[in-house]
Amino acid sequence: MEGEKRPAPYEGLFADGHLVLWTLCSVLLPVFITFWCSLQRSRRQLHRRDIFRKSKHGWRDTDLFSHPTYCCVCAQHILQGAFCDCCGLRVDEGCLKKADKRFHCKEIMLKNDSKALDAMHHHWIRGNVPLCSYCVVCKQQCGSQPKLCDYRCIWCQKTVHDECMKNSLKNEQCDFGEFKNLIIPPSYLTSINQMRKDKKTDYAVLASKLGKQWTPLIILANSRSGTNMGEGLLGEFRILLNPVQVFDVTKTPPVKALQLCTLLPYYSARVLVCGGDGTVGWVLDAVDEMKIKGQEKYIPQVAVLPLGTGNDLSNTLGWGTGYAGEIPVAQVLRNVMEADGVKLDRWKVQVTNKGYYNLRKLKEFTMNNYFSVGPDALMALNFHAHREKAPSLFSSRILNKAVYLFYGTKDCLVQECKDLNKKVELELDGERVELPNLEGIIVLNIGYWGGGCRLWEGMGDETYPLARHDDGLLEVVGVYGSFHCAQIQVKLANPFRIGQAHTVRTN
Repeated sequence: MEGEKRPAPYEGLFADGHLVLWTLCSVLLPVFITFWCSLQRSRRQLHRRDIFRKSKHGWRDTDLFSHPTYCCVCAQHILQGAFCDCCGLRVDEGCLKKADKRFHCKEIMLKNDSKALDAMHHHWIRGNVPLCSYCVVCKQQCGSQPKLCDYRCIWCQKTVHDECMKNSLKNEQCDFGEFKNLIIPPSYLTSINQMRKDKKTDYAVLASKLGKQWTPLIILANSRSGTNMGEGLLGEFRILLNPVQVFDVTKTPPVKALQLCTLLPYYSARVLVCGGDGTVGWVLDAVDEMKIKGQEKYIPQVAVLPLGTGNDLSNTLGWGTGYAGEIPVAQVLRNVMEADGVKLDRWKVQVTNKGYYNLRKLKEFTMNNYFSVGPDALMALNFHAHREKAPSLFSSRILNKAVYLFYGTKDCLVQECKDLNKKVELELDGERVELPNLEGIIVLNIGYWGGGCRLWEGMGDETYPLARHDDGLLEVVGVYGSFHCAQIQVKLANPFRIGQAHTVRTN
């Protein structure tokens, strides 16, 4: 209409400018807030790492969801904080510095050289006591109240109510509790240090004061084995034992860790290997090096906590097919204390390769489980190469076995080991054996193979002597391919049994 008023041009531009401004604010403000929060988070992480690095505690990150606990400094719920995997102390993020000044961690050695072996007092930490723990005074349950309450000794693991704690109990000598026969006391290491300064090596005198049942335990855990449980187990063992007894073999090789045995009386030490069969073999090789160095008297007995994928050696020796946290660590230590020793055959495997100008290069290995030529060896090699490239992907036994299945299926199609009998000559105790049309030869030292399969005995009514790991004999079998291996594992077929021998030779 003629009488209608039209808006001025600058008014439309002003409205569009407002729209653009609000749009920019709505986009840039969240970006700025996100950037500022990430910057503050990175500063906090750097600050915490700096505290972790300088502290004598073994701090690990924790929060409300991973482990609901109370701060030992401010007594409030921990939303974001840390816990010490040696003494069990738990603190909020803002109380880390105060906790470092106020609380001492486990001492692996006593500062005062004049203290006797039996003069160590309890080291009490207040709050966050384990569930189902009971007071040593009134025998009632501890830690049942929803607050920071009650005490726990970080050495003997005894607990006591706040109201039951007395001065006499605070000054009472600690006997190291249930696992005193496995713990290396800090005062023992202090006395050893003094003896070494005096150039004395008769440690049996010190050990006699700890009792005839004292068999100190050394923990060697592989944090990368199987289900990656090693890191958590290391912390649980440090809480129950002296932290100096607990080693991560990815950081401290077994050869160095086992030198702790030389500070202990003859034939007294035990070793618990937490890992797969490869880790156990690594430790046994380190034991062999102790023999070479003339340290036979310090060689320990070896126990196994199976964390690997197959765990055939652990299964053969009676330690189970795999550990997934189904029993507490304290029960694992009890099993080690009650275990009896058994013998294990170990074999030398010599491999000769042709080098330049037909010169032969001899390589020597040690075999504990089995060795093979054929499809199962190819699958193991491919699996190992893949895990070395991307170790983070191999975080569970199920995934690891799926990778084995993939490579086995691939070999069924490709058949890289076809006509092995035409390429290999086999001798058992010096006598040549005629082979059928095989793709693989497996030489066994133990009863189990391929993650729990009794390969030598097989199935059906055929009678075969049981394979033993301490009879000085090797069992030799053949397989017709990857599909045949799969059939054997699900008990649908038997291997081709070639024979038993003291020596096996292939050309």
